[in-house]
Amino acid sequence: MSLIAEIKKEIMGIEDEMIEWRRDIHQHPELAFEEERTSALVIEKLKKWGYEVEKMAGTGVVANLKNNFSSQTIAIRADMDALPLEEKNEVEYKSQNPGKMHACGHDAHTAIALGTAKVISMFKDKIKGNVKFIFQPAEEGPGGAKPMIDEGALENPKVDRIIGLHNRTNIPVGQIGVGYGPIMASTDKFTIKVKGTGAHGAHPDEGVDPVVVASHLIIALQELVSRETEPTEPLVITTGSIHGGTVFNVIPDEVELMGTVRTLSTDLRNNISKRIEEVISGITTTFRADYELNYQYGYPVTVNNREVTKMMEEVITEMLGSENIYYMEKPSMGGEDFAYYLQEIPGSFVYLGTENPQKGIIHPGHSPKFNIDEDILVIGVELFIRAVLKYLNN
Repeated sequence: MSLIAEIKKEIMGIEDEMIEWRRDIHQHPELAFEEERTSALVIEKLKKWGYEVEKMAGTGVVANLKNNFSSQTIAIRADMDALPLEEKNEVEYKSQNPGKMHACGHDAHTAIALGTAKVISMFKDKIKGNVKFIFQPAEEGPGGAKPMIDEGALENPKVDRIIGLHNRTNIPVGQIGVGYGPIMASTDKFTIKVKGTGAHGAHPDEGVDPVVVASHLIIALQELVSRETEPTEPLVITTGSIHGGTVFNVIPDEVELMGTVRTLSTDLRNNISKRIEEVISGITTTFRADYELNYQYGYPVTVNNREVTKMMEEVITEMLGSENIYYMEKPSMGGEDFAYYLQEIPGSFVYLGTENPQKGIIHPGHSPKFNIDEDILVIGVELFIRAVLKYLNN
């Protein structure tokens, strides 16, 4: 029996166990940097299988499987946090924590990484290099990847390559999405306080109306997208929140706007943040108002390394056939803090298809009815192990 055949047999042998892990984590969702129960479960399993385990970034977990065959190291990353949503699925493993839900599939990511770790531990003498597992907190925000890196997740041993995955409900089960170069956007946030002068609604000439100024700002910010940015260059500026005033006939002193800026280019990202402030300054000056701007740089652009992505494409072809590669022709304007790892070392982030209308798996991530097809667990484990073998054993 070939090594791959032996590994596939072991993967199928732990399928029920992985489903049990996933459902247990799903029933007990924990928000960013609160993943104490989840990380404890992860640590218990990893130590049992012989891994060197270390906690970092509060609730993060790093596990190493070292050998003497090679100094090369590949890392596998999983995220563990849930979202502040009330689950609306009626399933036996429904969330038991009110207002918290694994609505993005991080429970599945954790189960897949655990399954990978268990099977790899069975074949450690046949793997010619080091495998590191990174179970990070807070991918949904404020971001756990950066503190994990800062505390040494990519060191001791030094990681040479990193791979990760995310389930996706617009890709059918049995297919895996691959994208080259920028695949997800940067995720910046802005808060603008427009400061005017309050007055009676019947006498606007006696004040400076921040509601009107804010209205001009919202339109003007869209002009940065449509009139100043190359039409083929993706840019999103969304004002998602407006707050100001308390009664119908009073002009308030202040209006607050909050929004997000998404780009796929570091140069555009840096330029647009400057132009946003220039526009705000110009419009508020024109209308005799003042402003405060808080511009927060979020996750950077997620940029897949070409060499590692090509390796993943080859792995998927060998595993499922080229017809089951879902080529991501257009990047997503969503964001991922896996981007921080890709700034440090070559790596690739792929999409594990989980759409299955026959099982009702149709709802997108962050929906209170989101769920996964649990058939993807064994697919994810085989994908990771094949990638490990291709990198370390070839």
